[in-house]
Amino acid sequence: MSRAFEGIRVIDTTHVIAGPFATYQLALLGADVIKIEHPTEPDQTRRSGSDPDLNANEMGTQYVNQGANKRSITLDLKTEKGREILKRLVADADVFVENYRSEAFPALGLGYEDLKKINPALIYCSLTAWGDKGPRSNQTAYDQVIQAYSGVMSITGTPETGPLRCGPQLLDFGGGIIGALAISSALFRRAQTGQGQHVTPTLTDTAFQLMSAQITASLRSGKELTFQTTDRKHAGQSCYVAKDGEQIMLGAGNDQQYARFWTLVGEPERGAASLAERYDRAADDRARIAAIMLTKTAQEWEDCLQQNHIAAARLRTVQEALDDPQTEYRNARHWFEDGDCPGVEGRLSVPVAGFGADVDGPRVDTPPPRYGADTDDVLAEIGMSADEIAEARAQGVI
Repeated sequence: MSRAFEGIRVIDTTHVIAGPFATYQLALLGADVIKIEHPTEPDQTRRSGSDPDLNANEMGTQYVNQGANKRSITLDLKTEKGREILKRLVADADVFVENYRSEAFPALGLGYEDLKKINPALIYCSLTAWGDKGPRSNQTAYDQVIQAYSGVMSITGTPETGPLRCGPQLLDFGGGIIGALAISSALFRRAQTGQGQHVTPTLTDTAFQLMSAQITASLRSGKELTFQTTDRKHAGQSCYVAKDGEQIMLGAGNDQQYARFWTLVGEPERGAASLAERYDRAADDRARIAAIMLTKTAQEWEDCLQQNHIAAARLRTVQEALDDPQTEYRNARHWFEDGDCPGVEGRLSVPVAGFGADVDGPRVDTPPPRYGADTDDVLAEIGMSADEIAEARAQGVI
């Protein structure tokens, strides 16, 4: 039994969300991920989240959300000794990941050109906001900044609300997944060629990928993008208020579903329209569907429409969706019971990867580690003696 990345060692110098989430994907698939943090400045997510007690204990929910299956060490990379230790770690590693400003690691002598001299087969991933080269390469950003820069906010919202930030950290987590894909592709190529390489996923590229359908259409039509509201271009793909005041999202997008919907509600002649005709009469169809939806509750409509193979869902809260039996069936989240996770009292839920596999798929094995919990063990693995480790600790290197 062997998951995809068992035997792969990842040196993870990332912080906040995008980088740690990228390495978390690898850890879920068996990689030995060694997370490196400064001895006196832990990853800021350790002190961020919904539980003040966990924040104070440096086990904040933003950290534990992507910390399982990793090992944690402390190392000051601004010291010569710290950089020497890092290079010893890199010598036997497969992947190195960083997500700082593009000039930061090369300035320390830890850029790709530096580390590939030590390990030519190394996969070096720089996950940045704008890229490692170019006029913005050394600028600073977070998810919400790139949402504003990329135009994501300009198409999120309504004319009444104005631009809105997308609720989840869409680009951080999306960038993390893209980063994991970039690393995976580089590892696959290395298995064929024996060569390492530098991969450079970015939050901005991720934003454009996630908006690719809108961008391609806009560039072709020459029309500027506007708010992508819940009412789409034709009435079969819009949100409606049901009898109980709750909302139902109708997704009868293709010809077959659109025709089935109108047959189901007793007006089959409307379902014979072409896509162009549906666009032209969207307002009239939307008004008719709005009246029809008031005859049942949102859940009744969801059940009825899904039974007839018409895409639809009642608008749920996140908690309602998490409580749905389908979510439980998918095992998309792992629960640590009280006492399983050092530094955390009570139960703790963390995500598993967004896909299942019938053999050797992603899974959570170990809880998120305490700050620096594995420093001595990891340094011993690269041949440092107990005295050397003690000296490094006395010097503030670890």
